[in-house]
Amino acid sequence: MGRDLYEAYHVFREVIDGVNLDFNLPSLMFEGPDEQLSQTRYTQPCMVAFAAGMTAILDEMGIKPDYVAGLSLGEYSALAAAGVFESQQAIRLAAFRGSAMAHAAEGRACAMVSILGLAREAVESAVELAAAAGQGTVEVSNYNCPGQTVIAGDAPAVELAAAAARDAGARRCIPLHVSGPFHTSLLHSAGDALHERFKEEPFGEMRVPVLFNCLGHEMGAGDSIPAILERQVQSAVRMEDTITRLVELGVDRVIEVGPGKVLAGLVRRCTKAIHCVSIETREDVESLKEEL
Repeated sequence: MGRDLYEAYHVFREVIDGVNLDFNLPSLMFEGPDEQLSQTRYTQPCMVAFAAGMTAILDEMGIKPDYVAGLSLGEYSALAAAGVFESQQAIRLAAFRGSAMAHAAEGRACAMVSILGLAREAVESAVELAAAAGQGTVEVSNYNCPGQTVIAGDAPAVELAAAAARDAGARRCIPLHVSGPFHTSLLHSAGDALHERFKEEPFGEMRVPVLFNCLGHEMGAGDSIPAILERQVQSAVRMEDTITRLVELGVDRVIEVGPGKVLAGLVRRCTKAIHCVSIETREDVESLKEEL
C-alpha cells in the first residue's frame, strides 16, 4: 500500500515519514498484517496518509483540481486537498475518527448490505417497512450509483430490509464485511466525539470547492464544515448525487486517488460525461503524466 510511491517520490515519503501516531504507520501500510490494517481505527489514518501523499505528488506535477470530493473517509482527504486541513492534521483526525467509530460500534450486532438492481425509492420503502417491524434500526447508508444502494443498522432489521428488497425485485443483496453500522444514526456517539474534537481544531480557508457526502453538493451559506463532518458519520453518503452535481458543474475529468478503483466504477455507472483515471501506483502516476 504505497511502498513503490514511497520509494520513488520524496513528497510522498515526506508525508508518510511525518506521521506521528501511536503505531508505526509506514510499517503497517507496507507490511501489514492485513488483520490489523483492516480494523477501521488503523485503516482510516493509513488511507488518508496515502491520499495526502498522492495529492502531494499531483501538486508537484502541477495538477490542480477545480473541485474535490471523497466517499466517506475520503472527504477528509478532499478537505486536505482543498486546504481546510494540513495533511498531518487530516491523518490525525482520521485516526481519531476511526477510533470513535470503532468505539460506537462495539458490542453491537450490526450489518451492512449492498442492494443491487433496485431503485433508491424502492430501497427506502423496504427500509421503512423493516424499521416499522421493531427489530432495531435500519437506514440507507450509501446512495452509491443507480441500482446500488447500501443499507446498515442492527442485524435483524437489516435482514428484514434485505428480504423486503428482494421481494421488491432487487437483483442481489450482498452482505458487506464491516465492523459497524457506518453512516447511520447508530454512530451518533462518534458524531458527538467529533463535535468535541473539532472545538480544538483549526479549520483553514477552503481554496477549492468541496462537495460533501451528506449534502451531495457544495456547502451553503448556513453550513459549517465541523457540523457537516459530525453529521457525515451518522447519515447517508450521497455519492450518486455528488457525481451528478460534478456533471452539472461541467467537470469532464476525475482523478481517483487510490488504493482501489471503486469510485471510478461508480462514476462510470452514473455518467458517460466524465472520464475517470485511477492512480494508486508509480506506474499509474507515470501514465497520468503521459496522458496529460
